Amino acid sequence: MAGRPSAGVFSDDGRPVFFLSIFFCGEVCVFFGICIFESMETVSPAYDPYCHVTVDDCRWIDLPVFPDPNGNLAVYDNGCRNAAFHAERVFFLYDVPSGASRGGHSEHTTIQLLVAVGGSFEVTVDDGINRVTHRLDNPCRGLLIPPGIWRELDRFTSGAVCLVLASTHFDEQDYVRDYDRFLALSAKKKVKKL
Repeated sequence: MAGRPSAGVFSDDGRPVFFLSIFFCGEVCVFFGICIFESMETVSPAYDPYCHVTVDDCRWIDLPVFPDPNGNLAVYDNGCRNAAFHAERVFFLYDVPSGASRGGHSEHTTIQLLVAVGGSFEVTVDDGINRVTHRLDNPCRGLLIPPGIWRELDRFTSGAVCLVLASTHFDEQDYVRDYDRFLALSAKKKVKKL
């Protein structure tokens, strides 16, 4: 299993506050580890996800499936060692009108896993330099979006349902809803345009 540090946040005295790592086991298993050591209030501006996380850090997560003749079961289990993160909040989007968009924000600390549990839709992820669009149409596969990534959801089919698992409870202060502000936060990113 190989690991790759993706992002970290440190307090003013250099202690780790928040650290993200992605581990790959072949191309099937992905583990996204999180350690939160203290309050995010003491975060040093020298290291934040807006400067270090890219669209390449958005990953597909395959959910374990238990097939059954009476209907299949896909599972996301916080207690499972292959869980991408501990989900603190679960919500879903449904009855999205034709032509409507959702999302239009990034988050400072929250990791999200988006799953099309019904129908399909597109998710465009943006790191301030590069934009990549993913089609979600499989209830057994989700798109992991780390902090510091702008996301827009659109092209919902009729009856589409987007299930979202989030690593934190809702906090409006965690959101960046203005794209110009997001670009300003991402301005120091050292990434080449794809």
